[in-house]
Amino acid sequence: MKNKLKSIFISTYITALLLGTAVAIWHLVAGRSGAWLSVLIALSPALLFFVRLFVRPIARTSQHLYGLLGFAAIGACSTLILSPASWVPFSLSLVVGLGGGVLYVFWYSRLSRPENDRLVVGQRLPLFTVMDTDGNLIPSDTFQGRPHLLLFFRGNWCPLCMAQIREVAAQYRELHARGVRVALVSPQPHENTQALAQRFDVPMEFYTDSDNKAAHALKINHDAGLPEGLQVMGYDSDTVFPTVIMTDAGGHIIFVDLTDNYRIRPEPDVFLSILDKYIK
Repeated sequence: MKNKLKSIFISTYITALLLGTAVAIWHLVAGRSGAWLSVLIALSPALLFFVRLFVRPIARTSQHLYGLLGFAAIGACSTLILSPASWVPFSLSLVVGLGGGVLYVFWYSRLSRPENDRLVVGQRLPLFTVMDTDGNLIPSDTFQGRPHLLLFFRGNWCPLCMAQIREVAAQYRELHARGVRVALVSPQPHENTQALAQRFDVPMEFYTDSDNKAAHALKINHDAGLPEGLQVMGYDSDTVFPTVIMTDAGGHIIFVDLTDNYRIRPEPDVFLSILDKYIK
């Protein structure tokens, strides 16, 4: 139930930011400044944050986004001071700007992952099966013989996931020099995985996790984790927690990142440092 509420919240929050900012701009153009300028201060930084994620995707952000919350608080306070009788601009600033921002940073962004006893450093990678871009079923025991970097990502719709994949692609030569194979796995529709594979000219391996079976086997499934409304694009409501697993040639886990904040991902140099320690 909590995951469903989160999926509805994020879609509603972004829509409210967009509409609220548009209304504030309309009032400013019409010559009604004061409180509506404060609404713009409260809402536009958060809206620009999301726009930036899609226009110039980044793989990680700061944890608490204090700048975003600071502007929201300033806007809400300014609205109350400039026009205390105008409940509409004050409500937009307080509820959408500050309230929505606090919920996004401290509630929605936190994944609340369950304890995971299947992905433990030193243990063998659990068995699961994925589908390659040609539609062949690939068992996980084939991820042996060479070290592997396995990145489980939510789908092409997630800008932070796409940015993280681009980071890995950018360091592919260094990974390849260390004998590492890169496998990218998502529960998204198979045709989306095929389309993503065609966008990269480095020989990374792209796999589809049909029905989230691999994610369940690894206890990284994120039920109802898709933002509400994206189902119309063919995505399933259930997705996967962003997860990075590194294994040695024998299939044993040497590193795992189980982030509990979808905006926080490991720096790409972490993978190289782990490999350098392993190779030595």
